[in-house]
This record gives sequence, structure tokens and C-alpha cells, in this order.
Amino acid sequence: MTDSIQTSFDTDVVIIGGGPVGLGLAIELGQRGIHCVLAERHTQTQPIPRGQNLTQRTMEHFHFWGAEPQLRAARTIPPEYGIGGLTAYGSLLSNHHYDWLQRELVKPYYFKDNERLPQYETEKVLRQRLAALPTVKTLFGWGAEQITQDNQAATVTLKERSGQQQQVIRAKYVVGCDGSRSPTREQAGITQTLSDHDRCMVLLVFKSQELHTLLARFPGKSFYNVLHPELKGYWKFFGRVDLGNTWFFHAPVPMGTTADNFDFKKYLHESVGAEFEIEFQHIGFWDLRFALADRYRAGRVFIAGDAAHSHPPYGGYGVNSGFEDARNLGWKLAAVLQGWGDDALLDSYDAERRPVFASTIDDFIAKSIETDRAFLDAFDPARDAAAFDRAWAERSQGAVGEVHAFEPHYEGSPVVWQAHLASHVCSAKGSHQFKARAGHHLAPAMLSNGQNVFDMLGDGFTLLAIGTGSTATQVLVDAAAKAGVPLTVLHEAQGSEADRYEACWILVRPDQFVAWVSEENTIDPNEAHKLFKCVRGQHDHATH
Repeated sequence: MTDSIQTSFDTDVVIIGGGPVGLGLAIELGQRGIHCVLAERHTQTQPIPRGQNLTQRTMEHFHFWGAEPQLRAARTIPPEYGIGGLTAYGSLLSNHHYDWLQRELVKPYYFKDNERLPQYETEKVLRQRLAALPTVKTLFGWGAEQITQDNQAATVTLKERSGQQQQVIRAKYVVGCDGSRSPTREQAGITQTLSDHDRCMVLLVFKSQELHTLLARFPGKSFYNVLHPELKGYWKFFGRVDLGNTWFFHAPVPMGTTADNFDFKKYLHESVGAEFEIEFQHIGFWDLRFALADRYRAGRVFIAGDAAHSHPPYGGYGVNSGFEDARNLGWKLAAVLQGWGDDALLDSYDAERRPVFASTIDDFIAKSIETDRAFLDAFDPARDAAAFDRAWAERSQGAVGEVHAFEPHYEGSPVVWQAHLASHVCSAKGSHQFKARAGHHLAPAMLSNGQNVFDMLGDGFTLLAIGTGSTATQVLVDAAAKAGVPLTVLHEAQGSEADRYEACWILVRPDQFVAWVSEENTIDPNEAHKLFKCVRGQHDHATH
């Protein structure tokens, strides 16, 4: 085939990488009327079961993307079967185990329940949703060859993987959602900070009905991790791909291990604590490491998902963090492209999301490895059974606390009013509360009209006015109009479930985080003006 170069169209945003994060971002932008081109080098979804645990917060994204029913219908484990986790000591069938990652404990603070299905099924649902959006052009089977930028635009040269055709697309912005080895990140000159744990990990995908029978003693569990003294805090991690037949398994293996020089059947049998039939479908390897980009933006180029941050698949943080990147960056790009957001609003994507993931690494994933290592060094049931049992019971309570403590928030954000004091920082570590707090996710509440507030939120900002007068509310409406900020107003009398927000006014962002909250009955017009300048990215730090 001869080379051919097409420069026939321009677009607002080029998204490089059509995994779950790229697809989610394309939907977020496309629904907001932003024209995008999404380029994904694979024509078909890749059948490797990863990214399976979708949190309640992620399911809120699917609700707003109009794809929640389709995602739940694609579930590979029946809804009546639980999707909880289990931690065991020594082997899965040992006498020491407790419930782990019980995300259902924080369900009251979110509008939707969590879900579990393989990433390739999630991607199929997202691809179907994206196909219904005329604002998005998809190029499956195309990869990015080159990215350049100037003051006016970014230029992406795409190449068809199965041939020699090229397309040169000039766009206002480019977002790399192209994985942990992101060419977009490299071409944009964005460096990363790596934390290498020097561990080679294996990923096994296998079929075994006998394992399902063996684990029948743990009803309602879909994933399991095994702590073993020899692994120094690193996990052996099992998960169901479907109910009763297909499984995946992550675990450390010696450096230099290949598919042919290691007895994986024996390794699985030891990990479970019993022998069972196994039919391998996939044997692959990956390096256990943490990576965090030193910035998420370089001019007109942004990165999201694994391109911005990567880590071991412990706890299901990765794909959920990537979806949150997409929601955060998506509404901000739309705001700027629609003319009501300032360029500094785009800088807040890095200011909010990067510290949250740094905290996810330090306060949850790496910390869990260190905590497990210390526990395994200190306690051994063969040495002191009573001491081990006491410590094991304490761990089970700690597992509950960790679920409540993982509450990503944007306290300290430059576009959250009155939240960025010197002592406040964006972090993954917080606490779940019904009270509305600036920089935090809005909890759901039933309004007096019988609808949940989440069903009433607008596409732009939403002002929830609880028991306030119309004159005072108009001050905020006028300030929003002057700043050009799209605003939906919800008037709510006191006496409904919204009272638990403990506020008169709550300004909710397009991503359902609270931008401002007030318990005062009256609002100064000058303060209202400053508020809406702040949330659109036009701010003066001295005024905050």
C-alpha cells in the first residue's frame, strides 16, 4: 500500500489510547458537545481480566455517561453472588481469614452500588456508548506516531497499524490515555518518579471448576489474597473472572521465571492449600513498581490513567483512579473549549489529581505492603498461636477502617473556594461523611420531591439552596451569570434528607465534588463574584 497523508479535518481534542480511561474521557467530552478523535491501536478489546473492581464512585460515572444498565447487564458473575474479598494467611484454605475490601460499607455515601466485571467487558460497554455519540470519531487500529505542539494547537500524526496510511490531525488539545509506557508522556517531555520494588510478577488466567467447589466455604467472595511469610508482604492474589470456571492469579515469582521453567500448577496448589485441576489460558509477566508522572500537563498535552500513574493491581485503585481522571479533566476541558473556563482551570487537573494518587500510593498501596511485611515478621502461629490470633483479629478491624479512610478529596485545590488553606491538601485519605464539605464528593440525599439529588444535578455547576430565600439565592445566580458559569439551581425546603448536609448553600461541580458550601443565610455580592471567578479558574489567591 502506498503512503497517503490526510489533513482533511481538525478537532477539539485528540485522545490517544482507547482503553477504559480514554473511552470514558471521550464519552465525557462527547456528551458535552466537544468534538474528539479517539485513536486506539487495537481493533478489538484485549481478553486479559484486569481492572475488575469498579467502585461506587465509578458507577456514578457510568450513570452520568448513560451506560450503567448496560454495564451491569454485562456482568460475568450473577448479581445475586457477592463481590466481596477475603484475606487468608498461608493458604486460602487455612483457618485464618477475614473479609477484605468491603466497599459495601461506604455505599450510603454514594449514589450507586459497586460492580465487578473484567475490563474487556467494561470496554465493550464503553465502546457501544461511544458509538452513539456523533461528536466523537473513533479510529480503532491506529496508533500515534508523532505529537508536536505550538501556541495555537497540537498536531498528531496517526498511522494505521495494518497498513501505511497516515492521518495528521490538528487539535486544540491532546490527551494521552495510552498506558504505563505512554508514548504521549514521553513525547511531551513529562518525566516520572519511579519506585521499583524489584519484583517480577506472574499473571495466570486459568479454568478450574474444582477451585470453585473448594472455595464454596466462602460464599459471596470474588477475590482473595494470601499472605505468606516468604513473600515479605507481597500478595498472592486470586480473582474470579466468571462464576465457577475462570480465574486469574497474580503473585511474585523469581527473577528470570518464564512460562516453561516454573511449576505454576504447584504454585497454585500451595497457594490454595489443596490440589485441583487447572487448564491454563494465559501466562504473562509484569514488573511490580510504582510510577507517578511529575506533572499531568505539558502545554496542550495532558496524560490520564496509567499514563499518569501506575501501581500493582492491589485493591482495585488503578482503573477507578483513571476514570476519576477522565471525569476531572473532561469537564474542565469542556469548560475551556466552551469559553467559560479559564486556562488555569486546566492546571487544576494536575493540582487535584496528582496529589490524590501520590496519597493513594503512600497511604494505601505501599503502606499495605509495608504493614503486611511488618505483621509477617512479628507474628507466626507456629511460634505463638495466641499472639497471632490477637493480631489477626486486629487486622480484620483495620481492614474495615481502610475502606472508610479511602475518600479522595480536593481540599487545597485552587478551584475550590475556602478549601486551599496552608494546612489543607488534596489527598486520597479522608473520611466519609454526609455533611457537605468543600473539596469533597457530595453524598446522595433524597429531596422532598421524591428524587435523589444526583438525578437533579445539572451538566454544569449546581447550586443546592436549602431553606434559603429567593433574594439571597439570586445574588449567586447573578454572580454565576456574570462569570459565564452554567448554573442549575435546586431549591429545597428544610425537613428533607438534604438537612444532613448541614448547609444553606452547596455549590456542586460537574463532577459531583463540592466547590463551596455555606451555612450563612445571606451572601455578600462581592464574595459571590469572587466565588464564581475562583471555580472557573480566574482567581486571585489573595482573595481566598
